[in-house]
Amino acid sequence: MIARDFAAVPRTDLRSEIAALIDGSIDTQLSAMRMLQAMMSSGALRESVIAAIELILKCRSRLIVTGVGKSGHIGRKVAATFASTGTTASFVHATEASHGDLGMVAESDVILAFSWSGETTELFDIVNYAQRTGVPVIAVTSTAESTLARHATVPLVLPRVREICQHGLAPSSSTLIQLAVGDVLAIAVSEQRGFDAADFHDRHPGGKLGAMLSTVEDLMATGASIPLVQQHTPMSDVILTMTSGRFGTAGVVDDAGLLVGVITDGDIRRGMSPSFLDQTAAEIMHADPKCLAGGTRVGDALAFMSDAKITVAFVVDDGRPSGIIHMHDLVRTNVV
Repeated sequence: MIARDFAAVPRTDLRSEIAALIDGSIDTQLSAMRMLQAMMSSGALRESVIAAIELILKCRSRLIVTGVGKSGHIGRKVAATFASTGTTASFVHATEASHGDLGMVAESDVILAFSWSGETTELFDIVNYAQRTGVPVIAVTSTAESTLARHATVPLVLPRVREICQHGLAPSSSTLIQLAVGDVLAIAVSEQRGFDAADFHDRHPGGKLGAMLSTVEDLMATGASIPLVQQHTPMSDVILTMTSGRFGTAGVVDDAGLLVGVITDGDIRRGMSPSFLDQTAAEIMHADPKCLAGGTRVGDALAFMSDAKITVAFVVDDGRPSGIIHMHDLVRTNVV
């Protein structure tokens, strides 16, 4: 191939050429998605997708995802999406399967195979093995008459779409709709199994996703670190409680242990008088403090505290303080 000398192309022409390429590429891929949407809205593909979802839901072992080349890359991503949304899934490279990794496939598994042509020879060993052992195969391909589709338990035959490269060869639009179908399968199975945000957090404890799904219970101070006083506690002792920790506040509880008020630095400044130290917590506190429930997610807690213009909040469980949290603790999670 003769390399093009881009330095010889006038800058304005090059920019126009690239802009046209960008627009054309996006239009082509949008067209591919619209073709997929049309096939999904009714007909054989829709019924096949439903059948594939039902098959995966019945599986009590693992979903084995396989493929080669670009389809293999899509398969690896789809396996990761299944695994992160509640379905035990593993990616097995079809070539490696022919060299011993077939031992990873159990008779109770389900195989999800990606091959655009449906004639990827590297897949035949794993498909033949599935037939011998009775393992169901879901095939994602574009050719109904292909070897893979004909031997699949559930063939998902996608529309033949135009790739965005000028030769129509580099997988692009085809991998896009393969990925879309894989995501549909994963999310549909996840929702049918009742996979919720708490389950998602269990599988995503790190990074920003983990932070977004964390609750105040994961970050709050508990036990002796909670600055609490009784209603009858004199303010001289309340101040000691407030200054002994890092929160600059004190929660006021009644004899039943219920949080009935809170005292802040501002309350002390506003209540200062010659008899101030002889007054009780109940006389200085402001009632009905703004509190958080233990299950409140970090992002929601930040929004609540910002709206309420407070920097510290008690976490309560049935009216009783179970923790305390500072806005700085929430900010350090990098949710915002």
